[in-house]
Amino acid sequence: MISYLTGKVLFIKGDHVVIQAQSLGFRVYMPARSISTVRHNQDVEVYTNLVVREDSMTLFGFLTEDESEAFEILQTVSGIGPRTAIAALDVFTPDELRAALAEKDEKRLQKIPGIGKKSAQRMILEIGDKLGPATGTFEPAPAVDETGDEVIKALVSLGWQKQQAESAVAQFSGTGMNASDMLRAALVNLGGNRG
Repeated sequence: MISYLTGKVLFIKGDHVVIQAQSLGFRVYMPARSISTVRHNQDVEVYTNLVVREDSMTLFGFLTEDESEAFEILQTVSGIGPRTAIAALDVFTPDELRAALAEKDEKRLQKIPGIGKKSAQRMILEIGDKLGPATGTFEPAPAVDETGDEVIKALVSLGWQKQQAESAVAQFSGTGMNASDMLRAALVNLGGNRG
């Protein structure tokens, strides 16, 4: 089993990167928040999980060991496979996930794509404290007004991750700026954050 990989980022695609290790290129699927932090030709170290199915072998990678362990534990829940587990780590950091589970917050867990009320209940029941105690507090996404929502959608369509877009727009929300001015200001704020 491949559990760790180090090499240079050759390509960055929507949901995966290709990492060159020696003379091999490994396709590694990663959470969007991790993909948004890596750059082309950057040397990276990733903790990996190889998921073997009858018709495929898929490598999932994470920038921290904590994320990798959370990914494995999430898949122990009935009905949660690797795609939903990685979607959970797109939405939450492992610590945010721990906090949601500790607080038995079904509504927060339902923010994960593919997780409904019953799945959220199963997560709370079946994971319990397997992820360990939360070391921080959960910080909800900054509140934005209707214009801010419109600008966030525009930024996501331009290629930024939703979390980045929300952070960039939050400080301008409620200031009375129109959508085009807010978009301009958010783009300046984001600047070189996308590689």
